[in-house]
Amino acid sequence: VGNYKRTVKRIDDGHRLCNDLMNCIHERARIEKVYAQQLTEWAKRWKQLVEKGPQYGTVERAWCAFMSEAEKVSELHLEVKGSLMNEDFEKIKNWQKEAFHKQMMGGFKETKEAEDGFRKAQKPWAKKLKEVEAAKKAYHAACKEEKLAISRETNSKADPALNPEQLKKLQDKVERSKQDVLKTKEKYEKSLKELDNATPQYMENMEQVFEQCQQFEEKRLRFFREVLLEVQKHLDLSNVASYKNIYRELEQNIKTADAVEDLRWFRANQGPGMSMNWPQFEEWSADLNRTLSRREKKKASDGVTLTGINQTGDQVSQPNKHSSSLSVQSNTVQSVQSSYNPFEDEEDTGSTVSEKEDNKIKNVSSYEKNQTYPTDWSDEESNNPFSSTDANGDTNPFDEDTPPAMEVRVRALYDYEGQEQDELSFKAGDELTKIENEDEQGWCKGRLDNGQVGLYPANYVEPIQ
Repeated sequence: VGNYKRTVKRIDDGHRLCNDLMNCIHERARIEKVYAQQLTEWAKRWKQLVEKGPQYGTVERAWCAFMSEAEKVSELHLEVKGSLMNEDFEKIKNWQKEAFHKQMMGGFKETKEAEDGFRKAQKPWAKKLKEVEAAKKAYHAACKEEKLAISRETNSKADPALNPEQLKKLQDKVERSKQDVLKTKEKYEKSLKELDNATPQYMENMEQVFEQCQQFEEKRLRFFREVLLEVQKHLDLSNVASYKNIYRELEQNIKTADAVEDLRWFRANQGPGMSMNWPQFEEWSADLNRTLSRREKKKASDGVTLTGINQTGDQVSQPNKHSSSLSVQSNTVQSVQSSYNPFEDEEDTGSTVSEKEDNKIKNVSSYEKNQTYPTDWSDEESNNPFSSTDANGDTNPFDEDTPPAMEVRVRALYDYEGQEQDELSFKAGDELTKIENEDEQGWCKGRLDNGQVGLYPANYVEPIQ
């Protein structure tokens, strides 16, 4: 009696298991979304880096094919996320709502119906069981009383002080006890027989309610199996035709990479096959051939002087003509730094791995694909980059100049990055020595504290008072 509780509790467990399955699918959908976003960020960042890098031709297209693959796979994983949430999650939610009905007083209607069904089916048999227990208790009490009466009678016979009348009472007590034992035994056996007769009907009624609970649980189990199969289909991309096409296309793009074709293209566009501009005889013209000094050219160039200005004092690096690393544009760097961290809003709000690797990602190559190279050349030893002289501007290009007549200490107002080897580089707040006054183009000659001498814009400094 009462052991049907586990079957009734299974109904409440079924409702909770629906919630567990929905949470399980929801977490997987979130993982799919994060993975898709990370693929997209990765593809965007590396596509920009490869396009700006030195790789060219068919191998470049093969490399970029990996980024296209990532973008397409990202779309597929977003579709997986949509299927899990819009189809599987909603299906479980709706089935749970239809299968379990909440009551005003709490609990579920199905749980109460099962509880009432078992209690109703058990009630008649439980009543007879209670009668059997009472009859058994009465019979056992009569047996105990009979044994006690017989013991008293036996002890009284050995007592000579006991008169015959008292002995007669004890004998009558024994007789009555035997009669009570017979009556209670008969009643006990009768109630037990009635209970045995009621047991088949009781089993039938209880099993009928139990089967109803089994059918309800069977619906849940079959539904779970059906949903899990659908989830498997949504997660399994191996049978998706578009997924196979992505890697078939990727393989084709890689196989189309042709070293011979790329070398032929480079020869035609960057090597001996490119269009030549051989020197030809040119008539002198006063207007077209007016000779400009190096400083006049510098002044006429577009934005050279102003690009180094930084009012906040933060140095802004400018791409050097002989730069040894690829300088990624600001929007590219920004996309790298803002790389999506799926755990930032949940666990860790500190620095991410992608931020720590920014410096590694910014410099991916020895030069830019469209980088321009200087056309000026000289056979003088001072301009030979392969000579033993340091080419980083540590030498003094003005050794042959006339010594300055006056030196003045000045302080830099802005950051400036030297555009050529004979120009100084400094940051706002740095002090240096002016050794030659401003010329008509607005340039001064100065010397840094480390001994390096070079030109700098006159309006970038102020005298130290």
